[in-house]
Amino acid sequence: MDFIDVKYINLISSRLPKFKKVKPHLYNFRCPICGDSQKHKNKARGYLYRVKNNTNFKCHNCGISVSFNSFLKDLDPETHKEYVFEKFKDGKSGKNFVTEKPEDIFKKLKSSIPEFKEKIKIDLPNAFMVTRSRDYLETRAIFKGEFYYAQNFQEFVNTIKPNTFPESVAKNYGEERIVIPLVRKNQLIGVQGRALSSNPIKYLTIMFDDDAPKIYGLDNIDTKRPIYIIEGPFDSTFVENSVAMCGADIDIGSFGWSDYIWVYDNEPRNREINNRISRTIDRGEKVVIWPSNIKEKDINDMVLSGHKVQEILESNVYQGLQANLKFTTWKKI
Repeated sequence: MDFIDVKYINLISSRLPKFKKVKPHLYNFRCPICGDSQKHKNKARGYLYRVKNNTNFKCHNCGISVSFNSFLKDLDPETHKEYVFEKFKDGKSGKNFVTEKPEDIFKKLKSSIPEFKEKIKIDLPNAFMVTRSRDYLETRAIFKGEFYYAQNFQEFVNTIKPNTFPESVAKNYGEERIVIPLVRKNQLIGVQGRALSSNPIKYLTIMFDDDAPKIYGLDNIDTKRPIYIIEGPFDSTFVENSVAMCGADIDIGSFGWSDYIWVYDNEPRNREINNRISRTIDRGEKVVIWPSNIKEKDINDMVLSGHKVQEILESNVYQGLQANLKFTTWKKI
C-alpha cells in the first residue's frame, strides 16, 4: 500500500460509515455496496488492506472483493479520475505490475460507452404512482418532477449499461431507489438514484455517457432567461428555470448561457461550499448569498419552513466586490 493509496483512502474516509484505521495498511468501515448489517448498525465488515504493493477491498457481509482502484471508481468516479492520473502517471502501480497509461484507459472507457440513437424510455413506474416513493416525495413537499421508482436500482441500471454492478451484487443487494433521469437533447445520458432505505450512500449517479455533464434539467430551461444552478434535483423543483448539479463542478461557460446564477446550500461552516462560492466570485460569476434570517441549510428545508424561496433567491444575487462583501459577512454567521 503506497502513499497515494493512503492519501485517497483518507480523502474518502468521511463518506465511509464507522471508518477507522485498525493498524497500518488495514482500514475497517461499513460496506457501502451492500449497506452492511441492517439489524446491527454498529457492525462494520468492509475492509481495505494491503496485498503485496497494492490495496484490496473486501466485505465479509456480501463477499465482494475488488481492487481499491475498482472500489474507488464505484464510490466516487470524479475522485477516481484524479487517483488514476496520480497513481498511474508513470505507467506503474506496484512492483511487477504494469497498467495502461490514463489516456489509454480513458480511450477504452470511451469506446465502451453505449451509443443511443433514439431516446431511451425508462421502463419504470412514475415515482408519484408508487406508495413508497410518493410518501417520501410528499413528506418533502415535492409534487412535481420527472422521477421514477425502481424496486432494484442496480438491476435497472444493468439493463441499460450491462455489468455496471456485479450480477451477484445486483441480485442479492439491489435496493429500491427513486430514479432521477439526466437528459440532454432528448437523450438519456445518465441516472441518479436516491435511496429509500437506510443506505449511507444516499445518492448514486450512473452516467451512460462518461463525457456528458452531470446536470439535471438541461432540456427544461429557457436559455433567454436567468438560469439558476442548484445543488440537487429535488431542490431544483422549487426554483423557476433551474438546473441541478449531480456531481462535481462543471464548466458552465461551455454551454454558452448568457445569464446564470449559482445557488449553494446555506452552510457557512462547510469548507467545501465556502471554497466553491469563493471560486465562483473569483470567476466574476453571479451567486446567491443567503440572508442572515434564513437558518435552513437547503432549499427543500426552506420550503418546508414556509419561506418564499423564489423571492429570496431573486433578492439576494450578487457579483464582484458586492458578492465578496456579502460572502465575508455570511461566513461569520
